[in-house]
Amino acid sequence: MASKPTVHALRRFVEQLVESERTRQGIGGWWKKPLLATGVVDDRFEALPRIAFREHLLPQDLLATARSVVVFFIPFQKELIKENKKGERPCRSWGVAYVQTNELIGKVSDALGDLLAQHGYKSGLTPATHNFDEIQLMARWSHKHLGHMVGLGRFGVHRMLITPMGCAGRLGSLVTEADLGDHPLIETPEACLLKAGRECGKCIEACPVHAIKENDFARRGCWDRLKENRSTLDYFADLPESTHVCGKCAALMPCSFKNPVKEL
Repeated sequence: MASKPTVHALRRFVEQLVESERTRQGIGGWWKKPLLATGVVDDRFEALPRIAFREHLLPQDLLATARSVVVFFIPFQKELIKENKKGERPCRSWGVAYVQTNELIGKVSDALGDLLAQHGYKSGLTPATHNFDEIQLMARWSHKHLGHMVGLGRFGVHRMLITPMGCAGRLGSLVTEADLGDHPLIETPEACLLKAGRECGKCIEACPVHAIKENDFARRGCWDRLKENRSTLDYFADLPESTHVCGKCAALMPCSFKNPVKEL
């Protein structure tokens, strides 16, 4: 088997791919420099059905020979977040960015799989979103939980993953036969100010349907709002039916663009 690429090489590869996509669009794109972390497939992932969803897949379910989990985060530009802060409904740009970022996540995942295949390693992939149970509203492959497990970030009160580049962005993941080792990026046990015992709760205040509580999350209320946004906003009419977005809990929060706990 050919030599495996280093994690540094994978990170650089993804950075170049995202940058080329921004250039191709001609408007600078929606994204900043991406992050990538890896983790060895071991016993930690057996907790997924317990902490995420009882029907959550294990890495070996995607690829029987999986030895590593790769999770990447594509942060959004501050200008997009500022635009989406206004009002109680998401702006059109937020919906467009959601659609285009899903496409980009697919491209990145496929490209990483192709790169690893060139080195002789198989990979297992899943969609960027909507791989979930529509009754329980829980993902059978949660990029967020995988990101937490490999040390890409920590969960906030808003149930989003807070990375060293914040929570305002999108996640993708894959598994591979390559033994890439553990390469975490988060440096603190918590990345949410409230969970670290400090004053905050701004995401709780920002939720337009009051779905976020410090120790609870009204998943159905959030989901209904996302569907309502798609069905009632005229400027979303030409976007795919799966454009279920809001983003108010990630808009100009202390954790939007960084890990605020690191600065304490």
